Amino acid sequence: MRRLLATIVLSLTMLGAAAAPPAFIAADVPEARLAGEGEYTWFGMRIYRAQLWVGPQGYQGAASETAPFVLELRYARALDGKKIAEASHEQMQKLGVGTEAQRLAWLSTMQRIFPDVKEDQRIAGVYRAGVAPGVRFYLDGKVLADVTDGDFARAFFAIWLSPSTTAPKLRAALLQSAAPLP
Repeated sequence: MRRLLATIVLSLTMLGAAAAPPAFIAADVPEARLAGEGEYTWFGMRIYRAQLWVGPQGYQGAASETAPFVLELRYARALDGKKIAEASHEQMQKLGVGTEAQRLAWLSTMQRIFPDVKEDQRIAGVYRAGVAPGVRFYLDGKVLADVTDGDFARAFFAIWLSPSTTAPKLRAALLQSAAPLP
């Protein structure tokens, strides 16, 4: 009986720990909660697992002045940072966000920021809402860079969260519980 009780308590503890946001997310998004998560695959290969964290206001789009959110990608394999930047640029082109000049500038910014990643490393982007929106990037919970360009922020997060994304199943999984709290 004691063993069963210990197993139940341990299981509940682990469930609570899984639902709690990492400290850097809680610092950027007060009262953060996991809205959804899903995997991105390419020709059957798992590339990363994505999680969307939102505050009580939920996800209101990347044009919100009051609702920050965090998109975290946990990589399933080693990838070159330049390739990550190029793939992001390619997705922005497909979505038609920004001008060609803006996208080229954003490509340069992403090539400068995104490091090579190893399996199980995490890159997170925090949408910083407010008068001057932008993105703060983290690698495994440590700040990589701040980009104070609202157009870039909207274009970057559109890759996953736009209704026109090339990964609609992942988008649906991320936004599963992203509505504002009552």
